[in-house]
This record gives sequence, structure tokens and C-alpha cells, in this order.
Amino acid sequence: MAVLSNIRQRSALMIAVIAFALFAFIIGDLFSSGGFNSTSKDVGSINGKDISFEDFRIKVSNLEKSSQGISATAAANRVWEQEVSVALLTSEFDKLGLRVGEKHLLAVLKADPNIGQNPMFLNAAGMFDVAKFKEYFKSNPAQAQFLKDREVDAELNAKYQIYNTLIKAGVYTTQSEGKLKYEMEANKVNFAYVAGLYSTIKDSDVKVTDAEILDYMKKNEKKFKADETREVEYVLIADKASKEDEAEVKEKVAALLKGSVVYNQATGKNDTLAGFKAAKNTIEFVNSNSDVPYDSTYVAKNDLPAVNADQLFNLAPGEVYGPYVFGDYYCVSKSLGKKSGVNAKASHILISYEGTQVPNKKEQRTKEEAKAKAEDILAQVKANPDSFMMLAFTSSDDSSAQQGGDLGYFSQNQMVKPFNDYVFNSSIGSVGLVETPFGFHIIKVTDRQDGIRLATVALKLEASEATSDKSFTQATKFEMDANGKNFNAVAKEMGLTVVPAVSVKAMDENFGSLGAQRTIVRWAFEGDSKIGTVKRFEVANVGHVIATVKNIDDSGLVTLTQARPFVESILKNKKKAELIKAKMTGSSIEAIAKAAGTTVLQATDVTMENPMLTGVGLEPKVVGNAFALAATKLSAPIEGNTGVYVVKNISTVKAATLKDHSPYVAKLKAQSASDVNRVLPALKDNAKIEDNRQEFNY
Repeated sequence: MAVLSNIRQRSALMIAVIAFALFAFIIGDLFSSGGFNSTSKDVGSINGKDISFEDFRIKVSNLEKSSQGISATAAANRVWEQEVSVALLTSEFDKLGLRVGEKHLLAVLKADPNIGQNPMFLNAAGMFDVAKFKEYFKSNPAQAQFLKDREVDAELNAKYQIYNTLIKAGVYTTQSEGKLKYEMEANKVNFAYVAGLYSTIKDSDVKVTDAEILDYMKKNEKKFKADETREVEYVLIADKASKEDEAEVKEKVAALLKGSVVYNQATGKNDTLAGFKAAKNTIEFVNSNSDVPYDSTYVAKNDLPAVNADQLFNLAPGEVYGPYVFGDYYCVSKSLGKKSGVNAKASHILISYEGTQVPNKKEQRTKEEAKAKAEDILAQVKANPDSFMMLAFTSSDDSSAQQGGDLGYFSQNQMVKPFNDYVFNSSIGSVGLVETPFGFHIIKVTDRQDGIRLATVALKLEASEATSDKSFTQATKFEMDANGKNFNAVAKEMGLTVVPAVSVKAMDENFGSLGAQRTIVRWAFEGDSKIGTVKRFEVANVGHVIATVKNIDDSGLVTLTQARPFVESILKNKKKAELIKAKMTGSSIEAIAKAAGTTVLQATDVTMENPMLTGVGLEPKVVGNAFALAATKLSAPIEGNTGVYVVKNISTVKAATLKDHSPYVAKLKAQSASDVNRVLPALKDNAKIEDNRQEFNY
């Protein structure tokens, strides 16, 4: 890739997402040093059982080292979740008296491919050999500790499997539940009803106060439980190139194009230096004047900057294009010529066999069988070229099968040599067979791309020292002026914009749109950070962030802002219900409808399994009341999901009696199959967990 690609690489931000499994086996040394600096003894406790900070620190450090790209905070959060889960489950294992024997341990160890499929432990038939496994560790005492560590993990896994089995066995469905399921599906009710919908009253006619929302949250505390939070507002003063800086860079680029006259101290005369276009040694010129070194790679048109791609790709050799802006750079490019076929596009069908780098999972296949199948597919493709895509879908062992074998565009030497050589030495439309370490490939060459080699002088657009000093001065002044004063008012005076408050928890790493800013989050929770506290932070590649603590919520509940969309509608409907009920008076359903200013509606053959009212939605309370009424009887006003209802039972049709409700029992069992996954969250909800991680320096 040419210089433009280098610029793209410098500008890009890669975010690695590392998955962390609860009972993952840890290979290698589990304990190492590094990590945190704290004098505290414990990082927290679960149901009174302390978690040693030193042990926690070691595990976090180990995870950081084994997981490339993970931050200390993210590692600490993941280890904490694991510690909590393991502690809670281990307590359950102990209460139940779960024990595991050698067979359990071996079964778990064998399930790990690093052990169960390790050639050292396989017999002549390719099966795991317990005797060979034991003999290896017996004859290698140095590996004994490794096995002990593995057995600790294996024991935990084995107990978890037993525990899961017990939970699943304990979740059962009775015949009575099956009968109820049947009746909910088959019993039907017909009724007349009057509906006073909440939507008939304007939201503006019913007011809900913050105090009412908070009172509702306190009464339903479990639904709104939350960690302590801080709301932080901030002003961003970016440290970026000013218009003057941009003009200066543009002027420098223009000067490089024109050439210059410089004084030669050795000769005492002025020397005229050639500009970019006339430079005899273009590569040397680029390396001497550009912020990004010369790259000799040929670049396809679709890899060039989209806005300038046509002009750049159509440059004749020696011609210059620019200046133009690409990312954070001001550029000027010279064509050093084109080359045909720098990229190729191909599709393939992979037929692998046992022993290749991509062993076939669909069927056991020898090399000879794979070759015969590949040759047969090649013959089919040659006889009918349009069949390639479907054959790739049905026969290829490569993940590209889902795209009909299409591999997209790739450059020289990006693929293994036999594959690369065939594609780049064959014409478009060619179909052939090659063998690689992955198996046999039926290859179809579908396209080629020409490329251009560009010599590009790129000067970075960045803040000058004067601009940076100006930003620093402005940020410092704002920090000083805002301390002890109205943050928003000071920002308005200085013509700065206050970013809406960001809500953070003590162990959060990300801070709104600024991304990972652990320092700001940690500061918000420090002992001396109160409402109104102001501090300036220098954020790399961003600028100056001047932050203030707007609100501290240590109530243990979610914020009013978060709860309002959910709670406000409930409370408003409660108030609307009272207004609607007051209108629903009368001794007959017709009289009630008249008083409420609406009409009597009919519901036919409605079941409890599907309590749907036409044009309204699901109303299980309304339908349930209809079933409970005797024929011709009126209900009291019912507060439903969408309004207040009065119903009159017309008739209830009971379903035929069944002797066997097994099909309905089976339905309920299938619905409850995932109930085992609710155990751990339930244990966490009922546990007493003390989390002191915020006291430690990450």
C-alpha cells in the first residue's frame, strides 16, 4: 500500500474486544506481579468472604498480559465478575456437598482440545489414553504443578456441570400445569365491554412530579437498583490546527511545488533547489520533505481517497496533483507510473481432508478422496461455469462458501504460493485446480485491478506551538474562573459550549464520546470531588477537557432521568385511570358507555393464552375478569394496559376434557429450559457484595 495507506493507518483507531469466559481454562503461569498500588488489604467481599487484594491484583495482571489490548480497568472489571460468580457458585456447591472424583476431572480435562486432542496423550487409534496422560506427568515432575492448577479449574467445571444438571432436574412441569396450559389455550369467552382509553386524555392534563417518581422507585426498589453515579459536565477546548496553521502548511506545500532558493555557505552563493515536479530524485525528495516516508506500493483506484481517486489514478507519469487534504494531512502526489494486475479477485471451492490446516468437519475424507472430489467438481464447473456459486455453497469447506466462494480482491503474495501463482498467472475467467496446505482448491479468476504508484509529500495539519499555547491559556483561565462559580455562565461568557452531563459509575472506563478516560472518571469519585468541583485534563489527540461534577447520586437507585421514561407513563396512566373511573357510572353497560362518552364493543372467542382485544392490544386483566364473571354479570372498572374497562360476560365456552395433557406439559418444559440461566443473576441479587475497587489506583 502506498503512502496514502500509511496515512490511513496512522489515523485509524483499532478497538479490540476480548471475550472472557467464566470457567475458561488458564494455560501457563497463573500468578505474576504488577498492576495496582494500594495499601488496602481487601478489594471487596462476597457474603462476608473477603477477596484478597494481592490475589486479585495478580489475576488482573495475568489477564492483562495474556489478553492483548485489554486495559487495566477492563481486566479488573472482568476478574471481579469472575470472582463474584465463582464465590457465589462455590458457596452453593459447598451447601449441596458436591464432590467430584477422578472420572469427573478426567472428563473435563479431556474436553479441553489442548489435552484431549494432544498427540502426546493419544493412542494408536487416535483416542485419548488415560494411561499415557498419567505417565507423562509421572515422568515429568516439573509439570506436576501445571497439572495441579489445571485440576483446580477442572474440579470447578465438573461441579458446575453437576450443579447445572441438578437445577435442570429440579425444574419440572406437572400434569396440573399442563392442564392449565390447555385450558388457557382452549377455553373461550365472549363479552361486551366499554373502554375508556388513556390516550383520550392529554398527557399535559396530568402532571407527575419528581417526588412521585422517586416514591414509586423506592416502593419498587429492586427494579431500579443501581450503583452510585456521578454526573459530569465538561467543556472541550480542542488542541487542533487553526486556520492560520492550515494556511502555513498550505504555503509550505506550495513552496515545495515551486522550488526554492537557498544560500550555500560552502560556495557563498545561492542555490536553486528544484520543486517536487522537477525533482530528479523524487523518492529522496519525498523522504526529505514529507511527514510520511515514501512507499513504493502500487495502489488500486478503490484504495485511493474517494474524493480525489479519479484525478490521482488518471495522472500521467511525472504529473503532479494537489494540494489536497487527506485525513489530517495536506498532500501533493506525483505519478510514477501504472502497473496492470496489481490486485486480483477470485472465487474458490475448498475440498480439505484429514491432516490439512482446515480439516473437513462434514465428513471424514482421505487425501485421495478429496482429490477425486475436487476433480469431479472441476469437471462440473468447466461443463457449466454458472454452477460455480451453487457448488461453493454446497461443497466448499471454507467460510467463503456463504459468499459463493468469493474471496474479494487481494494483492500479490497475500495468499499461499500455489494459490497466488495460479491467480496472478491466469487470465480472467480461468478455472483450475491447485493444492495447498489447506487442501484442494477449484479456483475461478473473476477480475483484475490495475494500480498506480504515487510519490506523495504529506505534511500533517496540527496545531502550532502558538496555537497550543493559546488553547492552554484559554483552558487554564476557564478552569480558574469556573472554580466556585456557575460553570455554564462562565462558559457562556467565554463563548464555549458545555457538553451535556455524562453519567458514570465508579468502575467505568469510558467517558461519553471521549471514550476511554479513566482518569476523569476516577477523579469524579475521589473524596475531595464535590458538586461544583472543577478540574482541567489534557486528553491526548483531543485537547483540554475542563470538567465539573454536576450531581452525585448515592441513593442506590437509577437516576430520575433514566427512570422517568418508564415510570412517568405508569403514574400518568394511574391518574388518568381515576379520571376515567369517575365517568364510568350506570347500572347497565349501555349506561356506562353513554356516561363515558363511548360505545359498547364486542369480544368474541378470546382466550387467556392470547388475550388480545381488536384495535387495542393485549389486555390479560380484562380477559381474566371476563372469564371470572357469571353470564350477564358486570364487572367493576378494571385498570388495564391501555385504559379502564368495564366488561359484561356474554358466555364462557369450556374446552373438551382431555385425559392426557402430555403435549402441553412438553410445551411448558421447552419454555422453561433456559431457567437454569437465571440462577446466577438471582444469587447476585440476594448476595451482600462489597466492592472496594474504586479505592485502588489502576
